[in-house]
Amino acid sequence: MKAAVSASTDPMGRCIVVMGVSGCGKSTVGQLLATALGLPYLEGDAFHPPGNVERMRAGIALTDDDRAGWLQTLAAQLAEARHSRQGAVLACSALKRRYRELLRSGAPDLQLVHLQGRREQLEPRLAARKGHYMPPSLLDSQLATLEAPGADEAPWVYDVDTEPQLIVDDILSRLEAAHG
Repeated sequence: MKAAVSASTDPMGRCIVVMGVSGCGKSTVGQLLATALGLPYLEGDAFHPPGNVERMRAGIALTDDDRAGWLQTLAAQLAEARHSRQGAVLACSALKRRYRELLRSGAPDLQLVHLQGRREQLEPRLAARKGHYMPPSLLDSQLATLEAPGADEAPWVYDVDTEPQLIVDDILSRLEAAHG
């Protein structure tokens, strides 16, 4: 494991969003990264209002309107993390460009980490997942909704089959090079 990059090297409070569809490993990579950086970890799913959770549990895909308040809450969390100069790592699907733009309203310099995979890679992960309200049946709607970040969003892109610790090690190297 690489040495942690100190959060104190970034006076603005580093904010990183680990994004992708359900089952891509956002939570795993996000938690490992937050630990390595000594930053708070924000689980985007924990901020969904109860109505959204019930819709997903029932196999109903969320609409843009369903996601709007949730994304505003997450943007506010990022803004507070940046303002306090504490920083944060957020695991959030961030499926559309406009969702990511809303998140950037809270942290304009946030770094996107996009975990991408094909349906064939993601289906077995979702089938094996226990205790999560998001049913595997919603994977197709997430894949259909996903607008992969463009080059202008400067994402760091990783395949979901890459070991999570290897992804984190590479992110740490990139951050060290950028802030070192």
